[in-house]
Amino acid sequence: MNATSPETAAAGRIVLLTTSHRVAPGLLSWPAWQALRSADRVLCADGAHPQLPYLREAGIPVDEAAPTAQELIDTCAGGRSVVVVATGEGEPALTDGLARLAGTGRVTMPELELLPASYDLPGARLLDLVQVMDRIRVECPWSSQQTHKGLAKYGIEEAYELVEAIEDGDRDELREELGDVLLQVVFHSRIAEEDPEAPFSIDDVAGGIVTKLIHRHPHVFGDETATTPEEVKEHWLRTKAEEKRRESVTEGIPLGQPGLALAAKLASRVRTAGLDVPLPTGDGIGYELLAMAVRAEAAGVDPEAALRVAARAYRDAVRAAEGAPS
Repeated sequence: MNATSPETAAAGRIVLLTTSHRVAPGLLSWPAWQALRSADRVLCADGAHPQLPYLREAGIPVDEAAPTAQELIDTCAGGRSVVVVATGEGEPALTDGLARLAGTGRVTMPELELLPASYDLPGARLLDLVQVMDRIRVECPWSSQQTHKGLAKYGIEEAYELVEAIEDGDRDELREELGDVLLQVVFHSRIAEEDPEAPFSIDDVAGGIVTKLIHRHPHVFGDETATTPEEVKEHWLRTKAEEKRRESVTEGIPLGQPGLALAAKLASRVRTAGLDVPLPTGDGIGYELLAMAVRAEAAGVDPEAALRVAARAYRDAVRAAEGAPS
């Protein structure tokens, strides 16, 4: 920060203190507490601001006031320091007014400082999503009536749209589709909170997957070692079998998924478990497709994705034959 001139020092100091509503009130940075304790006055336009009870508990008097830019400058006269605890909007009217006065060149401006008192942690915007979903569930006529079964089809649709965005390589579309998939998780979790017999929340969902990830990655969080993807998969399947107490490697494989994906998943489980299982024989294209899917999986190729690539090429050929742009 540049040295303050005597003229500016006499004009005082304004500190605009911003906080994140995603961080628990009172958890402020040390520079913020220093500015608050050394200020001649602390102002806040919102009497219900979540920080106020914590500031007052710490012995910092806060005046509920919304001064204009000129009034705030006058308050700083004589070298006084004023901290403005910003509301959620960030005090745009006040900052715009200060900018206009500074632009005239006719006003001796106090020293101005924007001081973030708390910062969002990674993932903090997920809290916003939870809050928005809470309100939608209560106030939206459509969302308030939805059930797990009613939303199931949308989960399938969003998953396929995500895969399509990945295959297209469209980064903007990928971000949007990831959001749509995330919405399904938050929506189902919000509905689950209302279950009278076995309710759970988004925190329970997140807590469960955190526990599972830690347990299934002993090579990261424990004493096990893994240097190859295959060793990681072995750890995963072994710990998963211990958790589920499954009698077969086929347990837990959803049979409702697309046929090629199902065949590849079965083949992957068999290969990873080191089992020698001959393919069933029979007449018809189904058994031929099964054999092709198993061969593809062994070669490290996702047969479902490979078929989609071929099908998209076929679609382009059809459109070219029709004279339509691909």
